[in-house]
Amino acid sequence: MPERADHKRAKRPASPGNALANRVVDMIRVDHAGETAAVAIYRAQQRVFGALPGKRALTQTLFEMEQGEHVHLNAFNEELRNRRARPTAFIGLWQPLSFVLGAGTALLGERCAHACTEAVEDVIEEHYQGQIDELDAANAEPELKAMFTKFRADELEHRDKAIEEGAHQAPAYSLLTGFIKAGCRAAIRLSEKA
Repeated sequence: MPERADHKRAKRPASPGNALANRVVDMIRVDHAGETAAVAIYRAQQRVFGALPGKRALTQTLFEMEQGEHVHLNAFNEELRNRRARPTAFIGLWQPLSFVLGAGTALLGERCAHACTEAVEDVIEEHYQGQIDELDAANAEPELKAMFTKFRADELEHRDKAIEEGAHQAPAYSLLTGFIKAGCRAAIRLSEKA
């Protein structure tokens, strides 16, 4: 009777093309999570400010920003479908946490809500730029790179609008934005892995 091998077969190293394809799916998965979170943040802030008198203009601005994030989210939903990939395993966690972040910063006041927007968009813009640079270096996925470039510009507009509206005057600005940025970066790392 032949001896049974108890060892696992060694995996072949991924080909460069497969490694890049896997990396691109990771990028899309993380970006999908980020855009899902942005929609939840803006939606929560609208709920809070929409219930307050005299906040119609702010609520409208937040609605317009949310609509822009929906465009991004829809694009990443399509990319995931086209590549037969799944969202991050953490998506069910990011949605409620993002809603709480949006509502919590809005309850702290308009400037804190703007500080939240600035912090989130700052990290996302930086993240998109890293992805653009990575695709540039690999000379790959020109359409995806163009999409990242466009979405990065949109995020910069949101960030700049938040600064213009008083983000830097938020109470405990450095502490608040530092906490939010750290959370965003941790979410990016976790979403890349699962």
